[in-house]
Amino acid sequence: MRLRRKKTQQQIADQCGISKSLLSKIENGQTASAVATLSKISEALDVPLAWVLDDKMEQELVLLKKENRQSQVGDASMGYSYELLANRSQYSGIEPTIVHVNPKDVNQRTEPFTHSQDEFIYIIKGSIYLYYDGNKHYMETGDSAYFQGSKPHLFMPVSNEEAQVLTCFIDRT
Repeated sequence: MRLRRKKTQQQIADQCGISKSLLSKIENGQTASAVATLSKISEALDVPLAWVLDDKMEQELVLLKKENRQSQVGDASMGYSYELLANRSQYSGIEPTIVHVNPKDVNQRTEPFTHSQDEFIYIIKGSIYLYYDGNKHYMETGDSAYFQGSKPHLFMPVSNEEAQVLTCFIDRT
């Protein structure tokens, strides 16, 4: 994670008030450390303490069968629901999701979203209007777009058919 954040051992060590040597030993699993020190490291890396304490190795392959994935999360007042397609890797900067855009006659959100990640979308089923930075774009099955999530955007239904949008949130590093 330190390398992903483009930080040197010296920068993190200085920020945590520990030696570079100690940080190196912690990173390489050569020494145990106090939770307080690990807490400082997690703050310096901007990750939860639980992430630093987790001793699970990164898996090269993570399969998530449809029946084991939480189906749809959200409510009609949001204008959509979603399902996460993979447990987000602690090292990966991508979070794939299917967004289910509610039919037109269901209560819809009208205020756009913003977030820090870039976003790639691919229309799996149906059609939507992508409102992006003040402009309205019609998109249908097979269309895709890539955009900055920091600009106001919103998926709106075109008809009374649910649309499904594959969305990948991509951390900007």
